Amino acid sequence: MLSPLRWIAGAVALPLAMVPAIGGGSRSPAADSGTGQPLSTRVVHYQIEARLDPARKTVDAQETLTYHNLTGQPLDVFPFHLYLNAFQPTSTFMREVRRDGTRGTSAGSRWDPKHYGVIEVKSFQVEGQGDLTRQMEFIHPDDDNTDDRTVVQVKLPKPIPPGADVVFRIAFHDQLPEVLERTGYKRDFFMVAQWFPKVGVWWHGAWNCHQFHANSEFFADFGVYDVKVTVPQTYVLGSCGDEVARVRNPDGTQTVAYHAEDIHDFSWTADPHFHLVEDSWTGSGGTVKIHLLLSPEHERQRQRYLQVIKGTLDRFDRWYGPYPYDRITLVDPPHGAGDAGGMEYPTLITCGSTWWEPKGLRGTELVTEHEFGHQYWYGMVATNEFEEAWMDEGINSYTEVKVLDSLYGSGRSALDWWGLTADDSGTQRLAYLSEPDTDPLARFAWKYLSSHAYGAVTYGKTATVLLTLEGLLGEETMRRALHTYFMRYRFTHPTGEDFLKTLEEVSGQDLRWYYNQAVYGTQVLDYEVLRIDSDRVDWYEKNPPPEKKGQTLYRDLVLVHRKGDFIFPVDVEIQFDNGEKVRERWDGGDRWVRYTYLKKAKVDSAEVDPDHRVWLDANFFNNSRTREPDSRATRKLATYWLWIIQFLSQAAAWLT
Repeated sequence: MLSPLRWIAGAVALPLAMVPAIGGGSRSPAADSGTGQPLSTRVVHYQIEARLDPARKTVDAQETLTYHNLTGQPLDVFPFHLYLNAFQPTSTFMREVRRDGTRGTSAGSRWDPKHYGVIEVKSFQVEGQGDLTRQMEFIHPDDDNTDDRTVVQVKLPKPIPPGADVVFRIAFHDQLPEVLERTGYKRDFFMVAQWFPKVGVWWHGAWNCHQFHANSEFFADFGVYDVKVTVPQTYVLGSCGDEVARVRNPDGTQTVAYHAEDIHDFSWTADPHFHLVEDSWTGSGGTVKIHLLLSPEHERQRQRYLQVIKGTLDRFDRWYGPYPYDRITLVDPPHGAGDAGGMEYPTLITCGSTWWEPKGLRGTELVTEHEFGHQYWYGMVATNEFEEAWMDEGINSYTEVKVLDSLYGSGRSALDWWGLTADDSGTQRLAYLSEPDTDPLARFAWKYLSSHAYGAVTYGKTATVLLTLEGLLGEETMRRALHTYFMRYRFTHPTGEDFLKTLEEVSGQDLRWYYNQAVYGTQVLDYEVLRIDSDRVDWYEKNPPPEKKGQTLYRDLVLVHRKGDFIFPVDVEIQFDNGEKVRERWDGGDRWVRYTYLKKAKVDSAEVDPDHRVWLDANFFNNSRTREPDSRATRKLATYWLWIIQFLSQAAAWLT
């Protein structure tokens, strides 16, 4: 639902000497609504003027935040995220990293001063209420760590009435870490993310403003961003917004102004070595300008980036809904800055590649597709990633499988090189199987057993849960359900239940039996063919006639066992030596089921889930049994293992 408040974005106050950006102009997302109305409820308007000091690795900035009180009640307390303060040795983030590790960091890692980061609030003023810098108080809503400084709270002398605006004027100083957890610097490359004081979200009758945890991401309100960035003139810049003006300053710097609407975060990047590659794609929402900021050493991957981003834009547009922004920026971090890659911000994604990666290894494509997918489930649907990370990462991992299969072929979407193939659905399932029963999907991000469990469940299990549900409901039904969910809840903050109810509504089925196990439970699904047997009916005769195919009568037996606790209906296909096949449907309610047949044929084989739709099954190898041993699977596994060992040895040689 669109806000009744119609904010008109103010023009950025810039000198007349500023010139338009090359290829400039922008299509406001509001135009795609068909009504001229904003697409989102614009709660915030950030105006920030920032200056980068490349030598000191610092950013100094002035922030003016206009917050519109749509809560329906007076507000006199406002919490703010100060995310960069996580990169300090006594923070909750570092405690959790020491305990469990996180992306690129192992548990028990020693503190390295180069990873120190800080947001220091120099002054905090409220228009009409004065300087409240001394009223700031660090709080820790999620734990007992009084040393954590990732959330600050300010109590105002006078409450802000419902429907009124409050204007905060904040001066702050950033010390950037050497690139860590998606932000910071590497040599003269800068990825400036989670860098400004960001107000919490009033959600379900209370402030939602969690600390920065090792296994959590972000949650914020939609609004308008007007940001000016000053950097040396030699630097190439990219950001979440449209470039609206640029001026060359007498001191050798340049000031670039950006404007963005209907987004909930803002990040930017700068590097003097970037090659700017420009392209475009046109879909149902209009033309999208593609800005690829390519590191020189990855020049040979240029076309791969452009191919996958265009293909991904096309599939999302046709399957799930229009992309309403006029741009998408891809950042290709330089060598050594890999921890800045693989991250999403509204209309800007950070990717990742290597100079040597051959086309058959689809790492470049996978990361690019995955991060663009976040434009939908994180960027526009904007669920609470602190509390329901699976709603973004997991749904996005499922759509990643579907898009990559469409672009590169099922069975080879992750790998197609030297005769070895693998699909993305298989990699998602393997991730899930590494931690199949530790945590439910519906768990706060920082409360998982470990960093590894968080990744395995949030990404891999969710994708596998949805792939299995697709096998039950059908691919077209799932596609319609995701389209309905996206179009209904874009530019809002839905919950997991909103998503699950949409699946039930579109499919016309009550799926609570599935959700209770797959989403809210930790049951493991594992079925096996325990036994097959064929016994002559005349076994008791003293001198039975010789067995003769098609004439001897047998009592055939197939025994199927549910090893796990997850109850799921499955098909069982039994094949006999005369070529006949029989399909049985078992509800899985009991621990086992026995099928018996009286036939003039022996049972040759039996297989659970013969159509291979139940991706949650923990062990595919026990799903079938044959009367005679079949060594082909063993030979195939041995060949694959030998290939993997050879490849890893070669990769190690290349990288050393």
